[in-house]
Amino acid sequence: MDQSHQASRQPAQKSAQKSAKPTFAELFTPKLVTVWREGYHLPQFKADFMAGLTVAIVALPLSMAIAIASGVTPERGLFTAIVGGFIISALGGSRFQIGGPAGAFIVLVAATVQREGVDGLLLATMMSGVFLLAIGYLRLGTYIKFIPYPVTVGFTAGIAIIIFSGQIVELFGLKLAGKEPGPLLPKLMAIGQAAGTVNISATLVAVLTIGTIVAVKHWRPGWPGMLIAVGLASLVVALLALPAETIGTRYGGIPRSLPFPALPALSLGKVVAVLPDAIAFALLGAIESLLSAVVADGMTGRRHRSNCELVAQGFANIASALFGGICTTGTIARTATNVRAGAHGPVSGMLHSLFLLVFMLVAAPLASYIPLAALAGVLAVVCWNMFEKQAFATLLRASRGDALVLLATFLIVVLRDLTEGIVVGFALGSILFIDRMAKSIAVEADVPLVQDDVADSSGRAYDASEASDTETVVYRISGAFFFGAASTVGSVLDRIADQRKNFILDCSAVPLFDSTAANVIESAAHKASRAGVRFIIAGASPQIRRTLINHGVKRPLVTYAASIKDARAQLAGNLEA
Repeated sequence: MDQSHQASRQPAQKSAQKSAKPTFAELFTPKLVTVWREGYHLPQFKADFMAGLTVAIVALPLSMAIAIASGVTPERGLFTAIVGGFIISALGGSRFQIGGPAGAFIVLVAATVQREGVDGLLLATMMSGVFLLAIGYLRLGTYIKFIPYPVTVGFTAGIAIIIFSGQIVELFGLKLAGKEPGPLLPKLMAIGQAAGTVNISATLVAVLTIGTIVAVKHWRPGWPGMLIAVGLASLVVALLALPAETIGTRYGGIPRSLPFPALPALSLGKVVAVLPDAIAFALLGAIESLLSAVVADGMTGRRHRSNCELVAQGFANIASALFGGICTTGTIARTATNVRAGAHGPVSGMLHSLFLLVFMLVAAPLASYIPLAALAGVLAVVCWNMFEKQAFATLLRASRGDALVLLATFLIVVLRDLTEGIVVGFALGSILFIDRMAKSIAVEADVPLVQDDVADSSGRAYDASEASDTETVVYRISGAFFFGAASTVGSVLDRIADQRKNFILDCSAVPLFDSTAANVIESAAHKASRAGVRFIIAGASPQIRRTLINHGVKRPLVTYAASIKDARAQLAGNLEA
């Protein structure tokens, strides 16, 4: 009766396990819907309202500063934060993500604009959105998180150096003889040659901006330091009529409305030309947004859905390009500000975009008075915060391998290219991981140095063969057995069964087997067969056993046993293989 009842429960348990796996709709349901189902009332809306207003005040000067540093007009940064930020919050898989233009894109966007123009940038942004949709719907977002920590730290630090180097001209009001070079070393040489053209007024404005941000953060951390600093700098320049360049003198101000959506110029040649840029935008956007979502999870204890977030990033980039915006992604600083401001859910991010739209509609004429040196000062502070100094120093001290990955990523990003830096850093990190995993594997005789005391069993007869079995050798493999450890294990297996008739290989502590490992076992089994040695594999999991059998490691070469005890029973003839 009990057996039949247990048997009837097994199908139900299996069906319950299958139903526990999330469906497509569950994986891609926006967090906005989740929050709404939980119950959304006036107290939650008040919390999101204040958080959205706080983030909008922070994002206003930052969005324009990032756009200018990227080589486009300041309003394009606002278009990005308004359109892209709204969609990221409305459709995303994170409760607290704030989207908009990000400092990490400055170098890539500026290079694309310089090479392909604004139309090329808009096309690349739209194509990156399509790639992000594909990454999300193919559920590849989980793998993007497998980037080594030294790579992210080195990459972020490199980005900070590059962005800061691009602000030196505006910080000091320099007049270059020609166009500002893109690579770091030629840029620094051009800046050095223009050192005699320093604008004292611009320099003082930049110092005032940076000093105000630092002072407000120290004395009134809850106040919007960046907006206060930019407002104060604009007021000083306007009242004292300082000869410092402003948004109005260079760009003629910003519009007071969103443009009508329009497709960028499309042609096969243009698509091919911007394809590498689109791929770079997509990969960097995916990395940046998921890192930001992870930071928000760590601050709140919530969990985001990676693939749903990437789908939202895809739609946001497509929409941003249609409205003339640049690349949009989740931003760590603004997302952290949103969490600290007490946000309840995605509504705060949507309200942040609406507040920015209201600011643009109402206060657009005032933006003409903002000094470019003040916006450069804002980005200088952002760069200082981006450079994770403590993490950088810790990784340098941690190990030679981590230090190598960190410095290689950092130097290649600074001196060569962002994408190359990520690829090289990831490759070095993978090699370092393989080396560490290969060194962690062990092959040892199954005979402990000191035997544990065990109780006598009255129901079990004494078996003298276990104490005097000189014809059987038992070895245990512990750790991941893959191509990195194949030579080490293979050299041991080549000699352990030379003088014994029976060989038991305990694989119960092996979590992973790959094809190279299976080939090593197959070679050892053939050698044992030629020598007349009986080969038994004990404790292999079903997955490992399937891998071995698929590679020819099966009867008559070897037999399998559930444990070492069962393997000894096979040798004694008491148990069927």
